[in-house]
Amino acid sequence: MAGRINDDDVKAVRDAVPIDAVVSEYLQLRNAGGGNLKGLCPFHDEKSPSFQVSPSKGLFHCFGCQEGGDTIAFVMKIDHLQFSEVVERLAAKAGITLRYEEGGYNPSHQRGERIRLVEAHKAAAQFYVEQLDGPEAEIGRKFLAERGFDQAAAAHFGVGYSPAGWDHLTRYLRGKGFSDKELIASGISQDGRRGPIDRFRGRLMWPISDTAGDIVGFGARKLRDDDNGPKYLNTPETAIYKKSQVLYGIDLAKKDIAKASRAVVVEGYTDVMACHLAGITTAIATCGTAFGGDHIKILRRLLMDNGSARVIFTFDGDAAGQKAALRAFEDDQKFAAETYIAIAPDNMDPCDLRLAKGDEAVRDLVEPRTPLFEFALRQIVGRYDLETPAGRAAALDEAAPVVAKIKTGSVQREVAVQLAGFVGILDQEYVVHRVNQLAQWARGRGDQRGPARSSSRADAQRRQIQAPTGPSGPALNLRSPAHRTERELLKLALQRPALVSPAFDAYGMDEFTAPPYAAVRQCIAEVGGAELGVAETREYLVQVLDATPNETVRKLVTELAVEVFHGKSIDEAYAGEHLVKVRLRAVDRRINDVQGSLARLGSNVAPEHLAAAQNEVWVLQQYAQSLRNSGADAL
Repeated sequence: MAGRINDDDVKAVRDAVPIDAVVSEYLQLRNAGGGNLKGLCPFHDEKSPSFQVSPSKGLFHCFGCQEGGDTIAFVMKIDHLQFSEVVERLAAKAGITLRYEEGGYNPSHQRGERIRLVEAHKAAAQFYVEQLDGPEAEIGRKFLAERGFDQAAAAHFGVGYSPAGWDHLTRYLRGKGFSDKELIASGISQDGRRGPIDRFRGRLMWPISDTAGDIVGFGARKLRDDDNGPKYLNTPETAIYKKSQVLYGIDLAKKDIAKASRAVVVEGYTDVMACHLAGITTAIATCGTAFGGDHIKILRRLLMDNGSARVIFTFDGDAAGQKAALRAFEDDQKFAAETYIAIAPDNMDPCDLRLAKGDEAVRDLVEPRTPLFEFALRQIVGRYDLETPAGRAAALDEAAPVVAKIKTGSVQREVAVQLAGFVGILDQEYVVHRVNQLAQWARGRGDQRGPARSSSRADAQRRQIQAPTGPSGPALNLRSPAHRTERELLKLALQRPALVSPAFDAYGMDEFTAPPYAAVRQCIAEVGGAELGVAETREYLVQVLDATPNETVRKLVTELAVEVFHGKSIDEAYAGEHLVKVRLRAVDRRINDVQGSLARLGSNVAPEHLAAAQNEVWVLQQYAQSLRNSGADAL
């Protein structure tokens, strides 16, 4: 086994790779104020962004599911990697050579599994690209040319060619140091009678990348009549390739999808190429599977679910395309974005349309859009004989539950009126009432969420803290002035330590009345106090996180480290105000404790103990008065 990665190198990786750049590979981030960024959390479903990133501190935290940590923790969770694998991956991006405490430099065969599989795919993709220029690949170049793709287009999308021999790629990758076990695990090779052989042979190859841009699989198109395999053959399910969780072209389209708040879903690799070359750079496609829930999650994180977001499906107008559109509509309610369908004239796909009518026709295809729900309703209604009362009743029975699922009440009513017209029922209010009744029944069964209740971010955070998930300390009550002040002071100690040092480091754990806050205070003390963070805040936060005794406290530290302050001006006066409030409440509690003890003892207290207690109360009262009069100067 490889040795432990040198701590200085881990720190160098953290410093070299900005967390916002890494997170932006998976979701869209927008300004959240206070130097923070926000987006839809990739770790749980949510309608409004509660996931925050602090670039200056190198931390993220979700106020919805309480996940948090640094860049390494983010990649570990989202890509299911080990710590060393993530450090190696980020180090490779940053050009940092890692050192190991045991065994010197890490040999390639000791690298993490995911990194090795990704590296194998990267090497295979380059091999395929090089083969496309050879004489055997003439059939592949002809295929591309006939569909309007020149050499530059092929290079842009990384299109390549797999030789027809049994093990050309397998032998090539063995020469690069990959083991047979790795080649089989990657899906690039498969078991043959005498050992591994190439999975893809004599085919045109498209590399399939994940959101971060790593190649995780391939799509292969049959070129020859003597190839008895399917028309399209994809990488099998592997540790890094899950066909329901990848979208072809997402690595090229993600920035424009986020920028334009629009995604165009097409059906094939050549359709993606045709759209991008025609200027529709938001086009993506599924990889050998129907568009489903996991694909929606990817798009929602990029679209941010704002009111103007659009998802446009360009299914063929044939029976298969109509079936695919209806399947997509079943998941429509998982989108906050509006969904549409665009069908080309003569049922041509975008690739054929570009060949026949040019780039402008492809651009026009996605402009005159039909709402997906309207298309679905017309398909349902069209199956019935609307000339008869029985046919109209049957059409309404099937279509009304579809309308009842529409998330917005006003839109639901409008579509119900449209449905009455589609079916030919003159009494529109009857249809509206029927749909509304079905929607109420669905909510009663729990099939659909009830109306969303508006609440402030503070209310949401308060509910989350009062009812935490998993084991935690006593609930925090943000209605408590003491808890609010303690929380703000800890935020200052973590985010702006220079404003509270060195006074903060003299505060004891008992000055924090909420046990979870006392635990955070203890972690700060264990790393040497807030004064340690004055020179290097990011490294200080890393050390505080390392000092946390459990995951609950760790999540609270990340939460406090990225949460925005409540004050307008975060300066010395603001810091002093919170230092004084926490200390003053601690002094008042001690005074009450001593006086309460004296009252309980009554005449039974020894004279010397009475004098000492009275003296302590007098000193504390003088100190409290000084704090009230002089503020932070009295600390």
